[in-house]
Amino acid sequence: MVDQQEKLWDYDAVEAGQAGPTTEVKITAENISEYALLAQNSDPRFQRPGVSAEFGGALVAMPTMVITYAPLMREEIAEANGFVAQERSSTARSQTPFAKCEVRWWGPVKAGDTITSSRRVLEKYDRRGSKFVTFRVEAANQNGEKVAEYDYTCIFGYAQGKKAVPQDRGSADPQPVTVSSEGQGMDASAMITFDALSEGTELTPMAVSESQEIINRKSDFRLSGNPNPINIHNNEEFARQNIFSGTVVSGPAAMSYLDQMLQKSFPLSAFYQGGQLLMRAIEPFRAGDTVTLQGEVISKTLESADRIVECRIKGINQRGDLVNLSDARMKLVV
Repeated sequence: MVDQQEKLWDYDAVEAGQAGPTTEVKITAENISEYALLAQNSDPRFQRPGVSAEFGGALVAMPTMVITYAPLMREEIAEANGFVAQERSSTARSQTPFAKCEVRWWGPVKAGDTITSSRRVLEKYDRRGSKFVTFRVEAANQNGEKVAEYDYTCIFGYAQGKKAVPQDRGSADPQPVTVSSEGQGMDASAMITFDALSEGTELTPMAVSESQEIINRKSDFRLSGNPNPINIHNNEEFARQNIFSGTVVSGPAAMSYLDQMLQKSFPLSAFYQGGQLLMRAIEPFRAGDTVTLQGEVISKTLESADRIVECRIKGINQRGDLVNLSDARMKLVV
């Protein structure tokens, strides 16, 4: 039974417009590097300046790092509105896990930038008996320029009950990535040119495996907001009580792999000069799993001087399950 003194921020208590605190984060070379390595991305473009010719050779963050330097912080939104988040409840503790996220970018984020972000409830809705809440987070740099925003949807009620843990669990055991002094970053010749693209052009695929150790490290990495030491990513006992019946890779972590896969076909500017990325979670990405991200171009269009490429990407695990389904809108600027 819920403590009557505890105002639980459940689906009924959530209202559009409820806002959380504004945060400010200094972007450093160290946290850009650490985020990339936690994403199992050893590309030297994210380890030191001058490797990439883009953006004047500045050290630029991976695009999906926005979810770290401008975090969702739903627990703090609940507290700011006089409630206790379900993740922090003392009597009815549960998780409100990732369902989908769409990110939109307007400019690069570099080492030395200071990012101010705001967060609020955008909407809530019921679909086939499951209850969802979407949050919007907006991020601006020290010059007041909006650099990115994202809409992050959480599951506040799941109509289908708990998912079963697969009997044939994955056995992959990847090791954390370390900094390499070799390499010169992504070879520009590997990028797909707009003229060479057509509907059905396949993107460079990428396979990624997870271990519980890497999941734990990602869970611990935080640049703003209070830590949540027990969650469905790092605590097996708590995770078994929630809808996935075991620990899983977080949605933002899965998006970092999608980001990295797209970097094999497109320059960072294709994200940072008006790109968009939407990822929907379909099945859990569990420790030991190997997920292969594979995609193709579904359209290309000219919009004034901009060359727009629309892509569809599927993440499929070693059991043949569709783990995530994503849409990317890359903008190739002349």
